[in-house]
Amino acid sequence: MSDAAVAQGRSPGSFWPKWRWLSSEHPLPWLLPASALMIIFGIYPLLYALWLSLHKRNPVTRANVFDPDYNWLKAFGDQRVWDAIGTTFLYTGIALVIQLVLGLLIALLLDSDRKGYGVLRALMTLPLVVPPAVTGMMFLLMLDGSFGVLSRSLYAVGLLSPQYPILANSSTALAGVLLADIWQWTPFMVLIMLAGLRSLPKEPFEAAAIDGATAVQAFFKLTLPMMSKVIAIAVLIRGIDLFRVFDYVKVMTDSGPGTATETLTSYSGRIYFNGDFPYASTLSLITLILVIIASSLFMKIFRVKL
Repeated sequence: MSDAAVAQGRSPGSFWPKWRWLSSEHPLPWLLPASALMIIFGIYPLLYALWLSLHKRNPVTRANVFDPDYNWLKAFGDQRVWDAIGTTFLYTGIALVIQLVLGLLIALLLDSDRKGYGVLRALMTLPLVVPPAVTGMMFLLMLDGSFGVLSRSLYAVGLLSPQYPILANSSTALAGVLLADIWQWTPFMVLIMLAGLRSLPKEPFEAAAIDGATAVQAFFKLTLPMMSKVIAIAVLIRGIDLFRVFDYVKVMTDSGPGTATETLTSYSGRIYFNGDFPYASTLSLITLILVIIASSLFMKIFRVKL
């Protein structure tokens, strides 16, 4: 406390009464910024989407007329919505399995303290910093039927015919989109698996080695059971992100050929850009509901606690 403040009988905090809350133990001042961000970017858009879903869009006057069941009944009767839901679940399931298996295998290879492995682990983060739209454009060029390096390589080994380009064929277009997703997000699974592997205790593995257990036996009897919670959380986080995939589909195929690669989010995005905001909001809410149901079931079945 300064001499001037003591002489006048004032405490130093009285000079800055507006900033006294910085030394307060009450949690409200510290929660206000996060709460404001949550309300502005989370709760308000959700409530606005719910409000929009209760209205019908008039294409002539471009006015929203209150009709609470119109969009929901339209969505349940729209065969394209059901096809998009099926494609979304198929895309999510295939990507999850491949990314999980590759992520775990690569993590096992990189789980070493030998020289140079730290650099390799750091390099695994590079695909994650590339924007998904840029990744989609990159693979769109590499899978081009005329000059794409991946397509021409597959033609050279006889796995594909030039008459049926990957992204222009309804039976292979989804695989092409999955390729971009797997390339970019497998490192995410690798990093999570590596964190789990590096945190495992060494004693059980040393005891298993003394008892004569092979590396395969140690993996299935020790590594997998101890990594079960880490794997479950990684699958949950990645599954939620995969379910709302939009960038790769929009950039690489625009939901085509036809609707072969159309997911629920890409369909709602197409409707949104066509100007039917209430119906697009309804499909977005359906996506949210499906994500909540699927994640809740997953957490209950695998006993995941966040």
